[in-house]
Amino acid sequence: MTNTEELSDVPELPDVRAASMRPVLKPGRWYWPVVGALVAVVAVGVVAWVTQLHEGLGAAGYNNHAFWAIYIADVVTFIGVSYGGAVVSAILRLTGASWRAPLTRIAEATAVVTVIIGGSFIIPHLGRPERILELIYRPNLSSPIFWDFVAVSTYAFASIVFFFLPLMPDLAMARDRLTAANRPRLARLCGTLSCRWQAKPSQRRRLDGAIGLVAIMVIPLAVSVHSVLSWAFTLTSRPWWHESIWAPYFVVAALYSGIALVIIVVAVMRRIWGLKAFITDRHLVRLGFILAPFGAAYLYLTIADFLPGSYVGENGVANVFAQVLAGRYALWFWLFVFAGLIVPLLIIALPWTRRAPFIVTAAALVVGSLWIKRMVMVVAPANYGRVSGVFGSYHFTWISACVTLAGVAAIPLLLLLVFRVVPILSVTEMEEMAARKEQEAMREGADRALAEIERRHDAGESLDVQVEEAEMTPVGRADA
Repeated sequence: MTNTEELSDVPELPDVRAASMRPVLKPGRWYWPVVGALVAVVAVGVVAWVTQLHEGLGAAGYNNHAFWAIYIADVVTFIGVSYGGAVVSAILRLTGASWRAPLTRIAEATAVVTVIIGGSFIIPHLGRPERILELIYRPNLSSPIFWDFVAVSTYAFASIVFFFLPLMPDLAMARDRLTAANRPRLARLCGTLSCRWQAKPSQRRRLDGAIGLVAIMVIPLAVSVHSVLSWAFTLTSRPWWHESIWAPYFVVAALYSGIALVIIVVAVMRRIWGLKAFITDRHLVRLGFILAPFGAAYLYLTIADFLPGSYVGENGVANVFAQVLAGRYALWFWLFVFAGLIVPLLIIALPWTRRAPFIVTAAALVVGSLWIKRMVMVVAPANYGRVSGVFGSYHFTWISACVTLAGVAAIPLLLLLVFRVVPILSVTEMEEMAARKEQEAMREGADRALAEIERRHDAGESLDVQVEEAEMTPVGRADA
């Protein structure tokens, strides 16, 4: 975190402030057509869900065998990718990484949007949406589903707080600019949400403490949420689900795909709103460096997940693994291994592909491949008949496809709407980081000058003569 006592006077950066307000004041001619297209996709998904309510879950491809299918894979995927933005931002804040400043607002907004969308996918999965109220007034404390609800709700609240706290100073800046631009309603809203921010050192001190506390809390919350989500599978006596390794497996998968989504969103936002002067290729490459170890860890956990069950060869697990590795699901599983693990790791490892376009391509492969992997993890065991030893079938329908695509479209839609109201860059952090760098440069210059004076004093040299010579000639100035 920034030391606010040392930064009592932070100079403004006009170019950063103008760029951060660009989506709010001048979104561009493309903005509303894109928003309209995304709204249309979401509307088709709502129509599909209403049709499912009338016809039943069978219209979405569910049957007696496939009692869990695409919607559960969507829940795991969307909630999983939300962790990338929150955890990466939290870790970078706690470690004091100065390069994080242009990325934090986008990453934290992505976390909030995706956890809300991911949690909402449980509604079409239930078939009867009113049953979700039973989690509140008739909770079953022995059910992992109830604890999933508690964990996801807590994490969603923490993500919203983590997004809002650093936003308050920038909302005060946005209020002033919106007032000057004759946008009084939005200016009043920003003024209210800024909580009377006045940039006093005491306010900064309290705000930094609150952000640091929430950043510490977000990391274990993210780990606990996906661990609890994995237990909804592992506490079910199905072959391949009943695995103790699935909690860390789910956590690493969530971070891996979440960081990949942050890379994609950051790349898109900097392109459409002209933020390349602040979000450079180096930012994307550094995010790629964070992505790589999680990819390697997920590759290791995938091997560790399959090896014991394949070696022991219990009937149920062996049958499921045979279908996943060499049967009806083999194409999708090996597509995930190649496109979701091997190719992204090679792109980041090889120097000639370690560039922004390739990093974004690797991130896109990771996000898509992890959804495929989660579909295989859900559908293969759910379709297996434990008594007969025969696999059932599951087929996509237009209803399940449209509902899933609506969730995908809702991510950019909500982000476009959010950044139509709030600054897209964390202006206060960027200004504080710039002020800190300037102070550190001045401090280093003063330290070097003092060291030089001490050296000359110890050597018995005349400081006055040296100073005069340094002022007289360029050569003397270089020696000084």
